[in-house]
Amino acid sequence: MLVIFAGLPGTGKSTLARALAQSERFTLLRIDSIEQALRDNGVTEIEGRGYAAAYAIAADNLKLGLGVVADSVNPIALTRNAWRAVAAEAGVPAVDVEVICSDKAEHRRRLEARAIAMPDHPPVSWAEVEAREYDAWDRDRIVIDTAGRDIEVCVAELIARVRSA
Repeated sequence: MLVIFAGLPGTGKSTLARALAQSERFTLLRIDSIEQALRDNGVTEIEGRGYAAAYAIAADNLKLGLGVVADSVNPIALTRNAWRAVAAEAGVPAVDVEVICSDKAEHRRRLEARAIAMPDHPPVSWAEVEAREYDAWDRDRIVIDTAGRDIEVCVAELIARVRSA
């Protein structure tokens, strides 16, 4: 199975993706980590390269029979469809998960208070989140709203819903 995460920075997406990967013993592919590795190795034009690398790694793991969790903002239909194509090519089901924080003030507080996970990875500002292109969804997905909820509750809901998908 390929579990395709999407959601704006600061919603709790990476926290949930890590928890799901650990619970289900799936391979975790985090676009931020891949893109940072590219930067660390002298790649200056990142646009699309992190996703391309992740698609290839996901395909390899899926073809081995391993589950994969893809953690990225995944803001546009093009990337969402590309992930789906990876799953189809490997002959496995794909599950889309959108993580949101419906409380705008809480979302902003989280974003501005979060620790920097990768020192060389530029932090995302609230203005960048508000300005980010984010296509409307055109298919069913699991939506996890993290606003006002303990992360443990969100993780339990996510795991149950993915297992039943």
